[in-house]
Amino acid sequence: MPRFLQIWFASARYSIIRTLMFRMDFFVWSLVELFWMSVNLLLIAVIYDHTSSIAGWSKYEMLLLVGTALLVQRFLMGFFWSSIFEMGRNIRSGYFDFFLAQPGNILFMATTRKLDPDGLVNSFVAMGVVAYAAHRLNLHPTAVDLALYAAMILCGLVIHYSILVISVSLAFWMTSAQGVEGIYFTLAEFSRLPREAFKGLASLVFVWLVPVVVVSNAPARTILHGFQPGWVLAIAGAAALWFSAAVIIFHLGLRRYASASS
Repeated sequence: MPRFLQIWFASARYSIIRTLMFRMDFFVWSLVELFWMSVNLLLIAVIYDHTSSIAGWSKYEMLLLVGTALLVQRFLMGFFWSSIFEMGRNIRSGYFDFFLAQPGNILFMATTRKLDPDGLVNSFVAMGVVAYAAHRLNLHPTAVDLALYAAMILCGLVIHYSILVISVSLAFWMTSAQGVEGIYFTLAEFSRLPREAFKGLASLVFVWLVPVVVVSNAPARTILHGFQPGWVLAIAGAAALWFSAAVIIFHLGLRRYASASS
């Protein structure tokens, strides 16, 4: 672990230096992401001008839920998105040989090489949204609740990371996985909806099979209602299962990889 951290810090330092070299690019993309987040928050304000409750969730409860979903996504975009997105292109071009030649875990090296500070900066905005919603709801979470919330955010990040790795790993079998990568953003939209909004087949798919709803609902409910063992087990179990699946599928695909020299 210390060695992995040392490698990650070196990569992060490189990414930050690169960002400082192109400051305008950093500011533009930060504003684009901020605008996208603002649209999601304004949509809540517009909807709740016409109703007081959606699936049993009040305006500020929904704001807390959406803020939680945005927080997980900002972390994903900041820490992993660029590296995972490029992995698909590297597999197709043969540049993935660069990672095979490095003395380290291939999946770790390929998915943590780049850091996007613009995504991480806007994660503080998402935290502010969650804190504001909690304040308006007059919530006073304990230290244990906050620790559980942070742990669930980490589990949610693992789930999103794993889904994305599995999607991009299909490039080992397919000519292009670009269309599959786009599916992630479609699935991510469901994470901003309350669990009660899903019934029947939709509940089976988006709550149990592809737990994008659990990613945001489990942490949000911890802040709203305190410790709930069912939700803790659900998100922790989903994180373990999806991460295991991502590692297995990635290494199965790696066996099929035809390098640039072959």
